[in-house]
Amino acid sequence: MTLTVWLGFLLAAIVIAVTPGPGAVISMSTGMRHGYRAALVAILGLQAAILAHLAVVAIGFGALLATSEAAFVAAKFVGAGYLVWLGVQKWRALPLPLDESAVPTLRRSLFLQGLLVNLTNPKAIIFIGALVPQFVDPAMPLVPQYLVISGTLCLTDIVVMSIYALTAVRLGQWLHDPKLLRLQNRVFGAVFVTAGALLAASSRTS
Repeated sequence: MTLTVWLGFLLAAIVIAVTPGPGAVISMSTGMRHGYRAALVAILGLQAAILAHLAVVAIGFGALLATSEAAFVAAKFVGAGYLVWLGVQKWRALPLPLDESAVPTLRRSLFLQGLLVNLTNPKAIIFIGALVPQFVDPAMPLVPQYLVISGTLCLTDIVVMSIYALTAVRLGQWLHDPKLLRLQNRVFGAVFVTAGALLAASSRTS
C-alpha cells in the first residue's frame, strides 16, 4: 500500500469514525456513567468487532450478507434487538452520578457490550466489505495490507470514540441532580432504541 493510497484510506476511516452511530452512543453513555477508563474498555470491544468484520471480509463471508437477503435480515434483526435491549436497560437505569469505582468489576460486561454493538451490525460488515477492497492491491502481499488497514481503522476509531467519551465524562461531572441524571438515562435509552429501530427498518443499500 503506497502512502497516497494509505492517506486516502485514512481519510475514509476518519469519516467513518466521526459519523455518529451506536459505537459513539455506547462510548458516551459509558463515559458519562463510569468515566473514561470504563468507556475505553467498551471502545476496545468496538475494535475487536471491527477486527472480526475485517476477518469476515478477508475470507469472503461479507459477500454473503451483501447478496443474501435472508442472511442480512437475520443479522440485522439480531443487531436491532440488541440495541433495543440496551436502550430499555438504559431507560430503566437508576439515576446515579458519575461512578468510576465499579470499573474493575464491569470490565468484562463493558467489553462485551462494545463488541456486540458493532458485531451485530450487518451494515458495518457490508460497508467495510465495500470500502476495504478498493484500497487492497491484489498484486501485492495481502497480509501486510490488511494489517495496515486494521491498524488504521482501529486507531482512528479509538481516537474518535475517546473524544466522544471524554466529552461525555465532562458533562457527567456536571450532572448531580437526580432529575437530570434520569433524563440523561432516558435520552441515551431512546437513542439506542431509535438506532435499533432504524437498523431494523434498513435495507442493504440504505
